[in-house]
Amino acid sequence: MFLFLSKVLDIFLSPLSWALLFLVAGMVVRRRARVLSALGLLVLYVFSTDAVATALMRAVEAGAVSTFRPDVTYDAVIVLGGGLDPAATERSGRPEYNAAPERVLRGFELLKEGRAQRVLISGGSLDPRPEAVVEADVLSRQLQAWGIPAERIFTEGRSRNTRENALESERIVREQGWKTLLLVTSAAHMPRAAGCYAAVGLRADTLPVDVRASSTPLRRMSWLPRAGNLSQSTDVLRELAGRVVYRWRGWTAP
Repeated sequence: MFLFLSKVLDIFLSPLSWALLFLVAGMVVRRRARVLSALGLLVLYVFSTDAVATALMRAVEAGAVSTFRPDVTYDAVIVLGGGLDPAATERSGRPEYNAAPERVLRGFELLKEGRAQRVLISGGSLDPRPEAVVEADVLSRQLQAWGIPAERIFTEGRSRNTRENALESERIVREQGWKTLLLVTSAAHMPRAAGCYAAVGLRADTLPVDVRASSTPLRRMSWLPRAGNLSQSTDVLRELAGRVVYRWRGWTAP
């Protein structure tokens, strides 16, 4: 039920949805048509600009702090799913990535450099079909193709969200008796992910990757609308809402 509600909530967290609602309302409420239509266009414009999208991304990435210790060989690096495009992977039969491949790439580098003895890949599928692509399994095969021995790779393919990532990882960590852990995920996702792992008793060091916020001063940024900025704004709003919901459910810890 929570997963279903979260997907419904996603729709209403999109500025595009807000804009469409204003435009539809403008067609229904004739006396306010101009005002409502103008509000819809304003929402689309504002969230499509470089300055607004960047300001939002800076806010969501602000809490992503690296506590990676280069002098430590970690028992395991935990790589969270989210970098794979399951639909494209199913169509092509090969790993196809979205905008966050840095998660698995950084995990691979840590293994090759000897910074971690093992990797735990955490990521399942929202697709209920038996033949659906399971991200952890795909990434495991990818790491093996890159030369990482299978015995150094642990996977869990049951989790469908960050809360479940933490719960399933804790079970494996406890069974294996690992002590030193390094959590790798996107910078925007790291504060919520680290909080979820802390809530189940895993105080892992953190290594945020996939940093998206530009360092260019906002006053120098373009105010021309771009579709990519609208997508980025939507992603940030969803992450911020996720933090609020997870905090309310008690799924994260400081």
